[in-house]
Amino acid sequence: MQVLSRWDSQRLSTTTRGIPLVDGATTEEIGRQRWSPSRGDLALPALTLDEAAFAANRDLFLKWCASAGVSVAPHAKTPMSPELASSLRAAGAWGTTVANIQQAAVLLASGERRLLLANEIGGLAAGRRLGALLGAYPDVEFHAFADSPAAVAALAEAARIAGRSELSVLVELGAGRAGARDRAAIEATIAAVLAADRLVLGGVATYEGAAATPDTEATMRAIAALLERTIDAFALVRITAPQRPLIISAGGSAYFDIVARLLAPVAQADGNARLVLRSGALFFADHGIYARAFAEIDRRGGLLVDSQHLSAAESFRPALTLWAEVLSRPEDGLAIAGFGMRDASFDQGLPVPLRVFRDGVELHGLAAALAVSRLNDQHAFLSVAPEAGLAVGDIIALGISHPCTCLDRWRVILGLDADGVVTRVLPTQFG
Repeated sequence: MQVLSRWDSQRLSTTTRGIPLVDGATTEEIGRQRWSPSRGDLALPALTLDEAAFAANRDLFLKWCASAGVSVAPHAKTPMSPELASSLRAAGAWGTTVANIQQAAVLLASGERRLLLANEIGGLAAGRRLGALLGAYPDVEFHAFADSPAAVAALAEAARIAGRSELSVLVELGAGRAGARDRAAIEATIAAVLAADRLVLGGVATYEGAAATPDTEATMRAIAALLERTIDAFALVRITAPQRPLIISAGGSAYFDIVARLLAPVAQADGNARLVLRSGALFFADHGIYARAFAEIDRRGGLLVDSQHLSAAESFRPALTLWAEVLSRPEDGLAIAGFGMRDASFDQGLPVPLRVFRDGVELHGLAAALAVSRLNDQHAFLSVAPEAGLAVGDIIALGISHPCTCLDRWRVILGLDADGVVTRVLPTQFG
């Protein structure tokens, strides 16, 4: 069985962004250096994780899941960090979600043993690759999506290559992305699974986020319609497998409250089904897309945790911070900072200045006078209010929007303690 190399014995150097040592240090040694990004100890730009905020988000969401009667298999594609995936499972997550075969290989090699592959894998060649992987891990509980007979054929090939007696298939319903669009496609997929050797119907799945539109009311109608179709598909699957434990799965990051409200009663009424959310990015939260999503949840009534009503916007805390240095003040009203599209997400909004430091001391109020207006590959253009005294060498802490497309730009995430000091290195495995 393949085992990932121990990262505490790996040596990191300036070949990894954020690491200032030319000769390198082990990840274990880095945690003892007491580096602080606000003092300029790191080779900026750098991406850090507020460990306390991440833990608080984790504990809050798992408590909400328990209160709502749902399970969660956090989507590992967000950080692709085996350490964080393991920590979520250890805290009570039901399993782990991956998006493709490569991610499955990483998580299996790190010790995960219950995976949802929340995507179609492709054709027969992909089936052979998945089969070779699963053959190396005969003890893994594995569930994969299919939305057509062709997708089913690929999974049947994987089961054959792996030598598995059973491989669980979740029939995927879709809108806007992959997933069966109508009853005929659902029935054809179910029939293909029933006709295939080594495959079993494990339940149904969907991704409600793909139904979202810029119009809030239209989005609510589209999500409700998709979840109703998912309920109907679940009934069809249950007819074919009257005794089998089944899964109903949905994405659940921005709309987890709606998913639970509409689907949890179905699983509970069935008595032998489990609703599994695949939420991943919300454990990190952010200052953009998820901040807006949490505000929408509050407008829908907020969170109910152990009979207590909580504000999602106030309870979830952004855990990721991008740190960068001011490189130039070439003209009035403009600053150039040392980060760009290679370092930060920008598909769902530009980074937001949060705090400014000079020689390790915070310049209170200065961040409010700054705004990121655009990015080049390695430069950020900041508009600066006339009264702001921003100077070359000042260090800016920025909040990001969309954790998924920020984290995948980094080989390591640096964990910060409550004092803003680096305590550990979390390697990512995006491939």
